[in-house]
Amino acid sequence: MLDSFQQRAGLRFADPSFLRRALVHRSYLNEHPEENQDNERLEFLGDAVLDFVTGAFLYNRFPEMSEGALTRLRAALVRTEQLAEFAARLGVGEVMRLGRGESDAGGRARDRLLCATFEAIVGALYLDSGLQPVRQFVEPLLDEAADRILETQADVDAKSLLQEWAQAELGQTPHYHTVTASGPDHAKQFTVEARIGSEVYGVGTGRNKQIAAQSAAEEALKRVGLL
Repeated sequence: MLDSFQQRAGLRFADPSFLRRALVHRSYLNEHPEENQDNERLEFLGDAVLDFVTGAFLYNRFPEMSEGALTRLRAALVRTEQLAEFAARLGVGEVMRLGRGESDAGGRARDRLLCATFEAIVGALYLDSGLQPVRQFVEPLLDEAADRILETQADVDAKSLLQEWAQAELGQTPHYHTVTASGPDHAKQFTVEARIGSEVYGVGTGRNKQIAAQSAAEEALKRVGLL
């Protein structure tokens, strides 16, 4: 299974034990005492490596972009939802080593676990082979995502921008109200309203409340002409 995953993901570990450890969630460790390490230390390392690789990639990819814009774009590329999307596309959920309870609760599709495992894989690859293979693995993902993020203005923190506008123009702070939460636990869909005072300025949906609230704020910004 690991060989097919590596082939699908474009990975090649000299020492596959690094990859195996990167896939071990602590819930699996609790149920399999013969294992002695989960992936949390690799996740910590991978997070730092990703920040560096993403920053260097953007610096070279967009030579005219300002520091502030580079910072926003990097944040959008390494946020939980984006890394979880990379992981899901590569089939990471299928090979994660989870405890039975975590797996039955939908952990293989949960953004937080997918993101953490993706970071752990990056950390493991760095320890196994160094920085260049990490760049070869990550940069094609970043390249495609960066263009999409810029095209859709997904690097804009819509909630912060809406708050700045509402406080300056209306003297009020937006608030967010969850209208519905439907679907099974592992695939819920939330609908959230962005309200200023008693008026609904935007409605958004997403697989968690944070994404839905950002979507609602984006709709509100479009309504007032800021997006």
